[in-house]
Amino acid sequence: MLDTARRFGPDFDYSDLDLSFLSMENSVVIILDESNFDREVTQHDKPVIVDFWAEWCGPCKMIAPLLDEIAREKLETVKIAKVNVDENQSLSFKYNIRAIPALLFFKNGQLRDQVTGVTSKKDLLTRIEALA
Repeated sequence: MLDTARRFGPDFDYSDLDLSFLSMENSVVIILDESNFDREVTQHDKPVIVDFWAEWCGPCKMIAPLLDEIAREKLETVKIAKVNVDENQSLSFKYNIRAIPALLFFKNGQLRDQVTGVTSKKDLLTRIEALA
């Protein structure tokens, strides 16, 4: 890998590289908590998928890249958001989250669908289309 970088020469501009995959900072996924949940989810007309997750949850980490990918691909048609269940227990209680990852699908502020556990990108896209 280091040899590859040396082959570009002294005029190579590293700022042209797209390294967004290395960091969640450039993610289009919205982080939710009690203070912004209603504004971002229930008071919004675009379909919203809310991922209830935790840092210690292996399956949550497995589905996170899928949700990030969908968020980038469907930026104009769907909003993807995340709720950390350890930091937002009142939201977990309000939506009766008993296992994670739990994906809640909202449309026009109403809960329309729910998936618990890891699922496929195809399944998620099908569920998003059903909300449209």
